[in-house]
Amino acid sequence: MKVLEFHELRAEDGLRLLVDGAIDERAALEPRLEPLLNALEAHAGEWMPDVVEGKRRRKYSRAAISKSLEEERDVGSTSIGLYRTRAPALDMTLSLGGTTSPAELEISVALQPLSFFSGAARCQEFIEMVRAWARHVLVTYAMAHGMADRQLSGAPYFGRDGRTSRKDGFDTIYEVFWLNVFGPKLVEMVGRERMLSTPAHLVEELPNGSVLLVLWPTAADFASEEARVVQARAHVHLRPDLDFDTVLSTLRERSAAFVPVEPRFHPDVAPFLSRLPDEFSIGERQRKIAELNAFRPPSPEEWLPAALPSDVENPERVLADYGVLSEGLVAALHTQVPSIMDETPESLTDLDFYFWRENFPERYKRELVDGHTAPALGAYLGELLVRRLGGTWVPRQKREESQVRVGHRVWLPFLRARRYMQSRQSLLDYSLTQLFKDAAKGNAGENA
Repeated sequence: MKVLEFHELRAEDGLRLLVDGAIDERAALEPRLEPLLNALEAHAGEWMPDVVEGKRRRKYSRAAISKSLEEERDVGSTSIGLYRTRAPALDMTLSLGGTTSPAELEISVALQPLSFFSGAARCQEFIEMVRAWARHVLVTYAMAHGMADRQLSGAPYFGRDGRTSRKDGFDTIYEVFWLNVFGPKLVEMVGRERMLSTPAHLVEELPNGSVLLVLWPTAADFASEEARVVQARAHVHLRPDLDFDTVLSTLRERSAAFVPVEPRFHPDVAPFLSRLPDEFSIGERQRKIAELNAFRPPSPEEWLPAALPSDVENPERVLADYGVLSEGLVAALHTQVPSIMDETPESLTDLDFYFWRENFPERYKRELVDGHTAPALGAYLGELLVRRLGGTWVPRQKREESQVRVGHRVWLPFLRARRYMQSRQSLLDYSLTQLFKDAAKGNAGENA
């Protein structure tokens, strides 16, 4: 049963809900979860999960949940996943600890895209669900917000080291998100009267002493100026030690990170650079596009106006060795980069992206990179210049002097590959995509 996996979808923002609390351990497991499942089924609507996963995946039903819980139950904890096979994508986890009294309960929900929550009615149903959950769970803290902006806020550590964050949790009002449930301890720390007078869209005291606070009617509009002003006022109200102008300025900076930047990449490396932004978090993406727009790769210097004469005794054997090197690269990478078998210009772009994404030059040992990967890449690049641009090999005893004549210019593919494999930045400065495009332009001009 195929579910929607976030990493396989178009990279975009989503809504993240986290609930940290506890539940009465005296009751049997399934009755404890029944009110939560009732609320989920009543209010999820179009994002209702249709897959349950324990040891294996099943179509969503109460019986499937019971079976999954039974499979996952052990001495320490019980955890099941809930997913969807159709948009919007859902990644939901229910985790119940089994060694404390009351039992720890964690609920994690990620929904993509965030734009799914642009309407007030759908957001109201989401709020109703969280309200129902908070009435049946001893909530320590819960929040729902755009995933990218939550990350920019510094969550979950908020400047603390990981160990301290895990120990202390959300022990003060570090941030006020679109939806918040503050447990009794946080409410008393702030002051119940102050908490209930927070200027926000919704402030509601729950029967167990928690307070539900929603800043704005819709989750997807968190970055608007009006929503940011409300967010800043609420935060400063709950934390009088903070300065309103400073808080609002920080929120505005975060909103600016989401303003779309039109890609205007250098044409010689645009096929490569266009793939990079999606590898960064949503909050970093527009800034990275701007940086890549400004990037200008140095013009290729791995060429000569005239060929050096071949100085090898047996050119055929040397060229056969180059073929073995190229075939070795194909054999090593055909799974990770399937197009490498096609030996096309697009294959070079796929290789550029693969090596950059893997941070290959800095991740692997230098003796492997210099002794095997770079020479194999040089041979593969040279073969493409021969096969796709009608080039001719001019082998030399010193491998980096070996050339491929294309028209009236000769190229040095092994030298290019060595420079390319020096660092992650060098993958941009000396991309395979750029050198091939440069050689193709020169060849086309000569043949015009």
